Amino acid sequence: MQTDSATPMTPMPPISEAEVAAMGTFAIVYLAILVVFCIGCWKMVAKAGMPGILGLVPIVNLFVLPVVAGKPWWWGFMILIPIVGGLVYMILVSLGTAERFGRGVGTTLGLIFLSPIFVCILGFGSAQWTPPPSSA
Repeated sequence: MQTDSATPMTPMPPISEAEVAAMGTFAIVYLAILVVFCIGCWKMVAKAGMPGILGLVPIVNLFVLPVVAGKPWWWGFMILIPIVGGLVYMILVSLGTAERFGRGVGTTLGLIFLSPIFVCILGFGSAQWTPPPSSA
């Protein structure tokens, strides 16, 4: 491989100990939040009468969470619509989930902006899941 002498390759500067410590701290905090979210999601899905593990399996949970929210399972395909689909999916599923657990707009906003905390509140709290009214 030839290199052009006009553009010499400059080596990357070494990573400092402070940067390594910051990355490690970020990773630990991120993993802690992820574990809290997973445990809360497991309990929330279990309260809805489904196996809790379904809330943890990637892709599968996109189709389980609308069911918890009282919507049809195929709403999970909404996430495939770029940008708007994911946002609409998140808002509508959060609204439906709060509704099924007998909560209001505050819980909906909490599920949108502070998901790990509010999923645990629904999963471990006193809120009971109610099935959607039948359309028959």
